[in-house]
Amino acid sequence: MKKVFLLIMVLAIAVGLYEQTQDQPNVFKIIAAMVLLMFGLMKLSEKLPSKDSDNDNQQDRYDQ
Repeated sequence: MKKVFLLIMVLAIAVGLYEQTQDQPNVFKIIAAMVLLMFGLMKLSEKLPSKDSDNDNQQDRYDQ
């Protein structure tokens, strides 16, 4: 599943950059590319653990 999101993000970046090189870039294509990129980043970042999760768990142990 991770590879699918990476592929979508790379395609969105490619479309966005290609549209920027045109004389009359289509704003809707650029916006769609940005939305797909942000969606892909959101889905990929869901899997990353929180940096403070270990600190929170240790702090909870000391509070009890």
